[in-house]
Amino acid sequence: MRPFNCPNCGDTIAPALARVKMMTCPSCGTTLLLEDEAVRLAGREGVMHAVPTLIGLGDSVTLGRSTVEIHGHARFSYGRGFWDEFWGVTGSGASRWVSVDEGDVVYQRPLEPEDWPHHNGHFRTDGHLIAAGDEFDILELDSAECVAVAGSFDEALMVGETYRFVNAQSPRGRLLSGEIWQGGESWFLGDWFDPFEISVRKAPV
Repeated sequence: MRPFNCPNCGDTIAPALARVKMMTCPSCGTTLLLEDEAVRLAGREGVMHAVPTLIGLGDSVTLGRSTVEIHGHARFSYGRGFWDEFWGVTGSGASRWVSVDEGDVVYQRPLEPEDWPHHNGHFRTDGHLIAAGDEFDILELDSAECVAVAGSFDEALMVGETYRFVNAQSPRGRLLSGEIWQGGESWFLGDWFDPFEISVRKAPV
């Protein structure tokens, strides 16, 4: 998409990636949906309360053999606390997510629909899922609200929208995560990383 003017404040915005579908205006904070050559308002960005974070927008993060440049930051509240999700792309242009929750870090890739687990929408913590050729034990079921977004994403995240989350783990320690909302779902496969195993090259100030 070519540079465009924010429909709220009029400032010029130039998306860094052609695949971006949602972003926040850096000047006024309005959330914008980018649809082909059209731009429409999508609401507010929420309040990203300042807390120490391992990763920030524009950072280059290396996890094992993979390096991802961070373009988006979303925060989800589950009542007792919150966690942060960072979206970015690898050098080859692949979409990746880095989830950070109380020091735990998961590096995930989105699964194609043909690799999603088959389910009836009812999950139990003693249940199992089969996805991407592996079996997973369901460990956690919860719901959370998207409370803030910043930067750019390749999907639309709406502040105030509530999601159901399913987290399951394979015997090899891989994590399968599902996000389910009214009218849709997404599934992700990833690996755990110790924060001390991660290298973060901060964005230029």
